[in-house]
Amino acid sequence: MGNSSRGVTGSLGRVRAVMVGMCVLCAGALWASPALAASSTERSTWLGSAPTNGKLSLSFPLKADLAGLTRFAHEVSDPHSSQYAQYESIANLARRFGAPAAERSRVTSYLKSVGATGVKVDVTGLFADATMNVTQAQRLFGTTLGSFRPAGEQARGATFMAPVNGARLPAALRRDVTGVVGLDTQPLFGSATPETPGNAAWPHAAAARATSVSKDDESGYLQRTGTAAGCAAAVSQPGFTPNQYLTAYNYSPLQQAGFQGQGERVALIEIDGFRYSDLRNFSKCFGLATPAINGFGVGLKKPLAPGGESTLDLEVLDAAAPKLKAVDVYESRPSAVDVLHSLTAPLSNRGSKPDVISASLGSCEEATELTIGRNGLRSVEGALALAAASGISVLASSGDDGSSACLTPGGRPLPGLAVSYPASSPFVTGVGGTNVTLNAANQMVSQEVWNDSPLVFASGGGGLSALFHRPTYQNGFVAATRRAVPDVAMLADVAPGYEIYCTARGDCIGQGHTDPWTQVGGTSAAAPLLAGGLALVDQALRHAHRQDIGLANPLLYGIAASSAGPNVLSDVVANNNDLGQSLQGKALGCCTAGPGFDEASGLGSVNLAGLAFAAGGLVPPIVNVGLSLPAQRHPVAAEHLLARVSCSGRCLMGAFARLRIGRSGKPITKSSHVYLLRKGGRKTIKIALDRKTLGTLRSGLARGRRITATVYGTIVDPGGNVEARTPGEDLRIRG
Repeated sequence: MGNSSRGVTGSLGRVRAVMVGMCVLCAGALWASPALAASSTERSTWLGSAPTNGKLSLSFPLKADLAGLTRFAHEVSDPHSSQYAQYESIANLARRFGAPAAERSRVTSYLKSVGATGVKVDVTGLFADATMNVTQAQRLFGTTLGSFRPAGEQARGATFMAPVNGARLPAALRRDVTGVVGLDTQPLFGSATPETPGNAAWPHAAAARATSVSKDDESGYLQRTGTAAGCAAAVSQPGFTPNQYLTAYNYSPLQQAGFQGQGERVALIEIDGFRYSDLRNFSKCFGLATPAINGFGVGLKKPLAPGGESTLDLEVLDAAAPKLKAVDVYESRPSAVDVLHSLTAPLSNRGSKPDVISASLGSCEEATELTIGRNGLRSVEGALALAAASGISVLASSGDDGSSACLTPGGRPLPGLAVSYPASSPFVTGVGGTNVTLNAANQMVSQEVWNDSPLVFASGGGGLSALFHRPTYQNGFVAATRRAVPDVAMLADVAPGYEIYCTARGDCIGQGHTDPWTQVGGTSAAAPLLAGGLALVDQALRHAHRQDIGLANPLLYGIAASSAGPNVLSDVVANNNDLGQSLQGKALGCCTAGPGFDEASGLGSVNLAGLAFAAGGLVPPIVNVGLSLPAQRHPVAAEHLLARVSCSGRCLMGAFARLRIGRSGKPITKSSHVYLLRKGGRKTIKIALDRKTLGTLRSGLARGRRITATVYGTIVDPGGNVEARTPGEDLRIRG
């Protein structure tokens, strides 16, 4: 899923420049077709045979019940469905819809038998993973792997491996898997690396600016509007500061009411690293809290070098939701299999299931399908459906190449209509780009679609999908029978851009630019901004004893069709995202903003306080939970406590106990498994006591200490977070 949801950085004292963001889901699949091998290598330089000891990280999409999973995800995401917001845990979903146990066993056993290592089925039950060396892979798939250097000015000496002829799945796997991802390790051609004013792309952009239309036709402007606030070093720069965009999009009422992300977890999918000190400096400047940041390497032995993309995402997210329970950053290399693992890693990180996932990355649909194949794409869609079915909101930037998302090897948009994936997935909220004008109170005076051509080839992504039919939530909004992107649009223009603090060399510091305060834009900023906003809305809903939003699209389109629409969504009616005039001298024919939904700005921008209020009347409540304690004379001898838990409707229920020895001893907390009751009712639940706890209890009883267990019944969300609990019931432990 790689491409050009490009971060865009401005060096406004001189001129504007593009800091092209990150390409992901880069080449990596072979679907028993020689055509793919040719397409991956035809623009590259062959260097010889691949090193025989080279390692390949491979992923095998399994034959799972993707149709059933898709139906269920749509049902629990639809406000008109009787199953709306009745999410299930990832473990339950994997058992219901993932590959059957016999299939999983056959695949893993076979892969181990041919010498693969690290063989496992991922938590979704949709993929099997394995590592092989080149010799093993060539023998298994009946192909020859070569070593190549990518074409284009941005190859920078990188090499990759890919098949030089057709490959076939071995007969032993064809019954259970649909393909293999990872034989081709090339970053997708057309991928982009950060640009600074001294790089080769800048003179090209400057020349285009000098010979084309006047600046009045561009959406960007150099003089910041509104009233900035923060430390002097940041305010002296021209970019928008957090107080400005938070006020413009009405985050401030939620934050002032105490909703700043407490208890919520957001995951970011990244292919570069970050410096925590940069985030601390940003937070200190603007008086923000700094949430806990957890870094997870996906297929990496050490963290990635700091880059502009992760820095941008973290700082914008921090501005939107500064008191999040945690931000989990999943870093991977830009290869197909690693990014595929990054998308599923937040689902498999036990105890750290996110409420929201934000991915500021993508590739044009044609390149994505070519890279991972139609069957591979179906499996990735299965993982996104599983996220929706478990109540996770997934957002992705729509890209920064307007309606022309496919790129040349040098990173220039190709003159043809295309949209970016995963933003085009029906299970993802695609976030497009705008620019805004603010008054002195930082209220929005006007907004228009971001389009900075011809100065730079940069504009908010949007158009019609070539891969997906129109989802039902877009009925009545989209005339075409295809999925339309984006769904909504937020601030993305580089000028004035977002003010961030970034010391990453190459992306932010270098080529004569030494100030860590810099201005960055792109839909890769818009996505984490809205991701933080949805975390605030989820927190407000939980405070009102209601479920999370989950997949936001059906709710957003439903609100847009109602009388509440104008209070939640601000229509964008100016400008277009068509780069064709600059690319080929004539327009491509898409897309222009106008009244109502359009493929340049979607439904418009989001008023976060308005969304929280509207969602409070539409999202179903969390069911009630009750507790009673059955008779249990000797729980230590039985090695468990018993709790009878009830709920008033469909629920994920559990129980936990706090055991205290004496009056001042530190309590020991033990929890039960979580159980799904599809129609409500009651269940007697065991709270198991492990060997260490039993030893402590027996020792206390032998010394005549008073031992009390306070037991609670709970309703939890699919990530195991407690949504509701009963008052505690005390139980005296006597042996």
